Amino acid sequence: MVGACAFQKEHVYNLHSGDIISLVFVPLKEQRKTRASPTRNDQTNNWLPPARFVRIMFTSQTSSFQDSIDVEEKDDFESEEIASYGQKTQLNCYYAIYLYEGTRSEAPEENVAWNQRRTDSTTSQEDFSLTLIDSSLPVEAEPELRTYIARRLNKGALLGGMGNIATVELSLPEQAVGCYCCLLEQERSPDQPDADGNGHVICFLGGSEKGLNLYRLELDKYVQGLRSSLQTPELQNLETELRPYLSRWYEESVMHIYRVVQLVQSNISFLLHAALSHNHVEVTNADDRTKTDVSRFIKAASLQGLSQQDTTAASLCKAMSEDAHSHLTLDCAVTPPTFTNTVNNRFCEDWSQAFLNAAERANPFLLRQILENFKLKAIQDMNSLKRFVRQAEMSHYALFRCCQFLQGCGNGDVLLQNARAEHSDLPEACRIITVLEEFIREQSLS
Repeated sequence: MVGACAFQKEHVYNLHSGDIISLVFVPLKEQRKTRASPTRNDQTNNWLPPARFVRIMFTSQTSSFQDSIDVEEKDDFESEEIASYGQKTQLNCYYAIYLYEGTRSEAPEENVAWNQRRTDSTTSQEDFSLTLIDSSLPVEAEPELRTYIARRLNKGALLGGMGNIATVELSLPEQAVGCYCCLLEQERSPDQPDADGNGHVICFLGGSEKGLNLYRLELDKYVQGLRSSLQTPELQNLETELRPYLSRWYEESVMHIYRVVQLVQSNISFLLHAALSHNHVEVTNADDRTKTDVSRFIKAASLQGLSQQDTTAASLCKAMSEDAHSHLTLDCAVTPPTFTNTVNNRFCEDWSQAFLNAAERANPFLLRQILENFKLKAIQDMNSLKRFVRQAEMSHYALFRCCQFLQGCGNGDVLLQNARAEHSDLPEACRIITVLEEFIREQSLS
């Protein structure tokens, strides 16, 4: 009797379409016979595929596209933390800012008086005091948040300049919300040696912990923009500068991806392709906010900083930027805006529909998760191609698998562009990539 472990699962592919036409389980004994059946070239010692069908004895490295973008069937999106924010109304967002003072520091006389006027808004601990400066929270919820922050500070969980995200339960309609907290320490100055250890605690509340974690970098950068405003004595610019800045945190740090998708709609695929191929995007006839939104979207969708060889990606970026004719131009003079010098592929076109579906639900958290999945899939395909290229240097059969992979992924032009940049110092790999580029051109013309 043959055990279950004595069987090998195999896929049978159609060479003309690349589709799986059957799934079979072959006993190991017959498997050895099967491996001897294809035609063999004794001089190159490489296996050559049969004329019409080939039995591929390896696990597919690329999951189906539907598995990658059908986010509603994944646990990360089924959780209420992200998927439930499919609202058409504005999400309730709050902010709070506190003065953090170490008890060992001697506060100036005017600051002491300023704090005495806010005795009811101060939480004092053995090593520090926390005084409310401004908040958009309901009156009953703010002391609860202050108590929570004091506990975090006691545990040393808030480090200077680094945001901390958690779920807090406050007296709010939402009850449990995501809370971003960051301690901005006061910059040391020779004129104010006692200021060491003082600073401000900034809190942003809204959405969920998982949702805010998707925008952690944007929130960190937004908080750093407060440094210059916090240098004013007694925060005399609270009404004119500080409060408006704090109240816009959600619009500026979270909603920019949503605004870009709403702006360009189905043409989002052009921006996705430009981001993957390190192509410069020029925005004309638009306000500063739109230009900034598009620039941030391209940066968020780019793989720069994630690949193993950042130097080659940077050099490729520089080479692309020097070619003005390759710039993608977005003209916002008309509605909807128009694009020139567009380049696209099937991979980006397919993913664009997932972005449009999330935008219809007005869900910026889901949009960001889809963007991260988009980048993850591109990286996985890039790694698969590099592995196939290394194998193809020794096997014609592996070269055939490269062609099949590029034909199926729909992102062959971008993958080969990045592969050529990363293998520029490997002559044999460059020859393989040249053959693959010719194959892609032939496929696009046919």
